[in-house]
Amino acid sequence: MKPFLLITTRGEDDVAAHEHAAYCRLTGLLPDELEWIRADRATIGEISFARYSGIILAGSPFTVSEPPERKSSVERRVERELSSLLDEVVRRDFPFLGVCYGVGTIGSHQGARVDRTYGEPSQAVRITLTHEGAADPLLRELPASFDAFVGHKEAISDAPPSIAVLASSPTCPVQAFRVGENVYATQFHPELDTAAFTARVRSYAGHGYFEPSQVDSIIATAEAADVRASHMVLARFVEEYLDSHRGDRSAGPANEPVARAS
Repeated sequence: MKPFLLITTRGEDDVAAHEHAAYCRLTGLLPDELEWIRADRATIGEISFARYSGIILAGSPFTVSEPPERKSSVERRVERELSSLLDEVVRRDFPFLGVCYGVGTIGSHQGARVDRTYGEPSQAVRITLTHEGAADPLLRELPASFDAFVGHKEAISDAPPSIAVLASSPTCPVQAFRVGENVYATQFHPELDTAAFTARVRSYAGHGYFEPSQVDSIIATAEAADVRASHMVLARFVEEYLDSHRGDRSAGPANEPVARAS
């Protein structure tokens, strides 16, 4: 089988390793079936699209709406590289799923307004599929409404016509969208179960998503949430695109370099 590619940007080794493990667990992929680039450590480089079934961009402490002068050189490099990658992903309509940070990167690539109007603190929220989301091949097997974990400083506040909004929540109007037929993003985190969410909250207690004094109450609330339906997004992405390159219809000759993983 052709593997999938996971791109992450978390600087902490333990957090990054747990994130890769979470994606393996909830996609059902073995570690060697989910190749891994830590873009915070190495350049993304040229991607050999013919090598992969699809690409997943994980969440990140990076934010696209932050002024450039307040971003590190690593964050600015990652943004440039992701912009170039998305040029090709969108042109090819290549299977792609961006999680949380993916809303900002793909959204800004498409001309959406990404700002802090609809940021959400770390919590479980009720997600509702739109009419188009209920008919979408990736999401149509999910319940019409389901709970999922969120935690983000920025979100889309104005979506352009190229973005099909697939899901929303009371406090964030764009919780999932599609560009073309095969490029997706979710604002919520389908890779987080309760244990992973708890570990993530503890790791990011000082990153401005919530007051550090709220950690215990956030975790207690999370333990009462049932977010299992949200995990179906990852399983469906693998089911839908395993070994499939129907999204590569307009591609010319494939790039040959193999992506660097760590």
